[in-house]
Amino acid sequence: MERLQKVIASCGVSSRRGAEELILTGRVKVNGQVFKELGRKVSEKDVIEVDGEVISRCEKVYYMLNKPRGVISSLSDDKGRKTVVDFIETDKRIYPVGRLDYDTTGVLLLTNDGEFANILMHPQYEIDKVYIAKIRGIIRGEDIRSLKSGVFVDGKCMKASRVKLRSKNIDHNTSIVEIVIHEGHNHQVKNMFSSIGYDVLKLKRERVGIFELGNLKSGEVRKLTPKEVQVVYSLKKKSNISI
Repeated sequence: MERLQKVIASCGVSSRRGAEELILTGRVKVNGQVFKELGRKVSEKDVIEVDGEVISRCEKVYYMLNKPRGVISSLSDDKGRKTVVDFIETDKRIYPVGRLDYDTTGVLLLTNDGEFANILMHPQYEIDKVYIAKIRGIIRGEDIRSLKSGVFVDGKCMKASRVKLRSKNIDHNTSIVEIVIHEGHNHQVKNMFSSIGYDVLKLKRERVGIFELGNLKSGEVRKLTPKEVQVVYSLKKKSNISI
């Protein structure tokens, strides 16, 4: 059973918010009956109509992209810049799971499965998001400890699950730092380093949960396996968190 607005959105009729508006204005029928209340759940056996037309259920699709630098993590861009969906050939209405900044590279998942996306983004599941940051300066041990104990960004305390110095270049005054977080605030990693006095020169996300870049080259895409999708859903079964 899935929420009606979620099914409508996953079939590409509209966004989730647009689907809610369709329901509230009486343009949606379930089994011939108009429902104007949000929260109604439907099964695969229910017949859904939008403006008198029956919508067909969408096949769920799952992709991983090695996002290149200079690409927007959205469905479109008013400045005509390339977006992450431009790399994937599909007739499904897919969207990115979370975001990576314009100049950040690495693992980005895309899907039309809202529940799958919510599991990966929900902070209480504590899914590792592993980043490799090249920063200006030689990071000190006390600053690594600060990142792990928590730094304040815009009044919010943000913590790293793990922080590790991978290498340092004294001549160029730079450090390569691995940092693992569980949340996904905008510009979080950059802002965390900035709060303790370091500029991020390059940033790559190497892993999200079980999803690693591996041999995937910049701009390349692969489909997730059914087993990988099942692993994500198994996290929800082990938890009593409602999403």
